Amino acid sequence: MLDDLQRLGATLAERLRALDPIAAWADATAREIQDEPFQRDVAFLEKLLPLMEIMNRWFDAEVGGFENVPETGPVLLVGNHSGGILTPDTTAFFTAWYRARGLDSPLVALAFDAAFGVPGFRDLMRKIGEVPANRANASRALDAGLPVLVYPGGDHEISRPWTERDRIDFDGRMGFVRLALEKQVPVVPVVSHGGHSSVVILSRGEWLGDLLGSDRVRTRAFPIALQIPWGLSPLGLPGLPLPAKITTEILPAMDWSHLGPAAADDPAIVARCYHEIVDVMQATLTRLAAARPYPVLSRIASLLPFGARGG
Repeated sequence: MLDDLQRLGATLAERLRALDPIAAWADATAREIQDEPFQRDVAFLEKLLPLMEIMNRWFDAEVGGFENVPETGPVLLVGNHSGGILTPDTTAFFTAWYRARGLDSPLVALAFDAAFGVPGFRDLMRKIGEVPANRANASRALDAGLPVLVYPGGDHEISRPWTERDRIDFDGRMGFVRLALEKQVPVVPVVSHGGHSSVVILSRGEWLGDLLGSDRVRTRAFPIALQIPWGLSPLGLPGLPLPAKITTEILPAMDWSHLGPAAADDPAIVARCYHEIVDVMQATLTRLAAARPYPVLSRIASLLPFGARGG
């Protein structure tokens, strides 16, 4: 009798979870991030990169400044994140990295935990070298002498409204600064423009996220966007991205090693370093936006006969 009741309880719990997709997503995320994070697959990457290059051509993506990335040793690459859940800036950087450095030069990227709760997508992420964004994974990669790409703004930044598309918004997240100071590694800013013009996000939808309990997948955002072909729709239902011209600049490295590893425990120093890099990245993004204020129109114009590539 007790066994029957336990089975019935388990069945009811499963059905209730099915009625709450975020609960199921949270369960899957909690389970999957326990798996071995480092599963980069060079053979898979070799097959996937041509497809990623096709996506890059849609955005006419350009990435420059690889001379600013140390050839060897650990480095923390810090980028701004744009374009909703498709994050075309990441695709552009990944393909440019392997085009410049080759497949024998691993790139580790820290990714939003909840993305590993999505079937299929999590396998792709692991195979291209993405790992759940936590201190243990970042430390392990840096200790192994690997370059690590981090987007401190994460879910918050990719969900920012279209009116804030030319703004660096890390939401005050300073963990990457403490990590760089503790590990005494150079920090290389990676600034991308145009990606956030590829999707028209109307609202972060935090009120909706609070209502649905999206904090269970470690985010308050539940963005609402105007998308092709869905019209007004949740960003979790990705549409066809607008062909916005993406331009990425890799800036000279910032060396905070003279501050010493103990600086990682000093809130004032951490805050000063945080504002230093945000200010440098914002100045670069503002310059890129001024040079090409209408990246969608610029990209469309370049596709027309005798189209101009600027503007």
